[in-house]
Amino acid sequence: MATVSDIIVYSDEKTPREEAVRLAAQISAAQRAWRERHVVTGCDVQDFNTFVVSVYWERLEMCTMSEASEISHNVFMGPTPDPELGISSASDFDVLVETSDQARCPDSRSLQAASKMLEKSKRPTLSLSFPSSGSIVPPTWSHSEVDSLMEMCHWMYRIANPMDATDSGIDEDGDSDMNDKTDRSRKLLIHCADGYTESSLLGLTYFMFAEGLPVHEAWVRLHRDRGRNFFAYSSDVALLTSIQPRILQESPRFGGSILTLQEPAWLSKLDGSLPSRILPYMYLGNLNHANNPELLRELGITRVLSVGEPVSWSRETLEEFGTENLLYIDRVQDNGVDPLTEEFGRCLRFIEQSKVAGTATLVHCRVGVSRSATICIAEVMNELGLSFPRAYCFVRARRLNVIIQPHLRFT
Repeated sequence: MATVSDIIVYSDEKTPREEAVRLAAQISAAQRAWRERHVVTGCDVQDFNTFVVSVYWERLEMCTMSEASEISHNVFMGPTPDPELGISSASDFDVLVETSDQARCPDSRSLQAASKMLEKSKRPTLSLSFPSSGSIVPPTWSHSEVDSLMEMCHWMYRIANPMDATDSGIDEDGDSDMNDKTDRSRKLLIHCADGYTESSLLGLTYFMFAEGLPVHEAWVRLHRDRGRNFFAYSSDVALLTSIQPRILQESPRFGGSILTLQEPAWLSKLDGSLPSRILPYMYLGNLNHANNPELLRELGITRVLSVGEPVSWSRETLEEFGTENLLYIDRVQDNGVDPLTEEFGRCLRFIEQSKVAGTATLVHCRVGVSRSATICIAEVMNELGLSFPRAYCFVRARRLNVIIQPHLRFT
């Protein structure tokens, strides 16, 4: 047992709270005994505590934020169904595709067997697995991995859109594969524990394939138009950019010319992650996001609040955005000394102007975890009337894989 830290005890809803409290009491007694043994020897021993957590605000906020939503006809992305949280149920879907680090790509035989299972009148929800985001890494990826990714997209499309004859599927010999044709459309959920980390690669690939979109449009439209928050790795950007011609050539919806596609300048600066949408009119991000004004325009962000870290824009970009749409909070370093409290009013008024105008503000510092996160927490408290702990969980969940750390001097 740890002797140099506080200890938190928690349990699931099936476990009586009394059991968690009983265990916490035993741990607390052990802590006291350990302290008393060292105090009598003259050691300067710090007090440590034992806490019982019975309300899972962060987990609930995370699942609420990433609740299953439709990204293309009959295909959804979301967290793994959890009856205890009441967010979604496996019975809402015909097929669950779980993405995880341990999963292997299903082969053609497995997908054909899955199609036959779907034709049975009485059956449980069908479960499949697929490798997670970041698992297919260029330039070391193999053609078989990409083949499996594309085969999965074809299979999902045929299951979700059985009446669409434009996508017949291709077998190993280049012939049409009609074995998994069905007359009834099925609902599929691409899922992982939090609803965005492991599932983004498959979700983005399918979105490109099913909607006939190039990489840059898929990234923006999935977030902006479908309202989907997702986290992707830089390797996912590189992979999908590399195989984009194949995805669009095989897409049942793409009707343009691959040769005429123009890659926007902002895509080369993208590390996979977009700034985090905390509220419809407020985003939280890092300095790299702030220095990508073309991306900000695509997301509908027209104002930038820089906390301690100024943007490096060209004069032309500054004129296009308008200096009135930039606010720089100076002399606030992430050093544990500089307070931010006196700047709250000015910052929140600046953010409010975006809300009134129907646009959005990017709040950023260098990394987007401390100074700028504190401003966003303050705005959530002000706008939603939440306590500091609840507002922290609200922002934390929407910052996705980035752990926010508001400094005590800022709060």
